[in-house]
Amino acid sequence: MNVSIIGTGNMARGIGSGLVRGGHAVTMLGKDGDALSGKVVVDITNPVNDTKDGLVTPADGSAAQELAAAAPGARVVKAFNTTFAGTLTEGEVAGEPLDVFIAGDDDEAKATVAQLARDAGLRPIDAGPLKRAREVEAAGLLHMTIQERLGSGFGSALKVLQ
Repeated sequence: MNVSIIGTGNMARGIGSGLVRGGHAVTMLGKDGDALSGKVVVDITNPVNDTKDGLVTPADGSAAQELAAAAPGARVVKAFNTTFAGTLTEGEVAGEPLDVFIAGDDDEAKATVAQLARDAGLRPIDAGPLKRAREVEAAGLLHMTIQERLGSGFGSALKVLQ
């Protein structure tokens, strides 16, 4: 599959590395991507404030929902925000594949993102509709804020065990 990533930072490189490992062609673009209508758009952001101790989105919303409202026709999916660039590049922590929480209203778009995660050696977990992106973003914030206490150097992962 041909995948375009809007953004060129650490997370874009981490996700891109996994997709290339999975056999996909990856194009990285600057943040000014055009023509998003009909495209699957994956929001990986953690909308945190400057002190990284809170979310900047309204209590009843998420960055993913704001993106969906700003890009009508885009098939927005929230994913990859609870992982770190280094762990994405490795694809695992402690020998376990990373879990990727996926939220979205378009089942086909979520299935596409889930397949991309599987192709990169990761384990997709359906977190429900796009309104669940708020909780997924909060999980990302929590994971970021415990890093210093863990002393993991951003090398940990959130994992669902069953």
